[in-house]
Amino acid sequence: MISVFDVAKLQNLLKDFFSITGIRITVFDDSMRELVAYPMQVAPYCALIRESTEGLTACRHCDQQACRAAAEKKKTHIYRCHAGLTEAVTPLYGNNILIGFLLFGHVFPYANHEEGWQEIRRRCAALPVDMEKLHAAVLQAVPVQEAYVRSAAHILHAVASYLILERMATLREDLLEVRLDTYITKHYAEPLDAARLSRILGIGKTQLYALTKKLYQQGMAARIRELRMEKAKSLLRERRDVTLAEVAWQCGYQDYNYFFTVFKREVGCTPREWRNGSD
Repeated sequence: MISVFDVAKLQNLLKDFFSITGIRITVFDDSMRELVAYPMQVAPYCALIRESTEGLTACRHCDQQACRAAAEKKKTHIYRCHAGLTEAVTPLYGNNILIGFLLFGHVFPYANHEEGWQEIRRRCAALPVDMEKLHAAVLQAVPVQEAYVRSAAHILHAVASYLILERMATLREDLLEVRLDTYITKHYAEPLDAARLSRILGIGKTQLYALTKKLYQQGMAARIRELRMEKAKSLLRERRDVTLAEVAWQCGYQDYNYFFTVFKREVGCTPREWRNGSD
């Protein structure tokens, strides 16, 4: 676990989210392990599904898949769970490092109970669940419109940002992951290669490659290129007095022609077109 969570403060924040939305919210760490939720109890139909090992396993697998999807997209992911309910997950990032997830779930996204029951029954047919009890639990559900779910997802994203801002989730600065990201963030415009980073961190290249893949879901070179392109776009937009060659140099490219090629491939237009298009 590369992060530290202030559970006491989190509980109050999650309670506020529930008070506003009426939707249960959960915090997972970077290993997709549940840390805290509000309210503690799950919805009645979810509780019935989770009574069996098969149902509990399906729920956990669904949560893990959703967290991976959100981490890959680096934004809130809204989806239909294995049992037919709507959920949303937002990744938590500290200094560009994935440190956890916020997830809300158990939302009944159907126009009426009969429509919802038909879909939930179909999806849960293979699970060892008492269908009569499940049907009765579904009839207690409150139908939620799609627009409401989207609004709740926007609030979820805001809560995630506030959580990081207020340091309810922080990184353990002594860990290799944090040291690696800190160094790359400070020195991405310099010549960086695996040998240099391995030497600085005191690890082998194989461990370095595994570390960067875990942190960024991409290789070290791709991460450095991503940082350089963000810097280039910022300079082109905000510093019109800086020449294109100077932009390339400040972003770590000695050869402007190579910078031009990389920028066009990664951004989809030339540096000059980006600058002119930001008027």
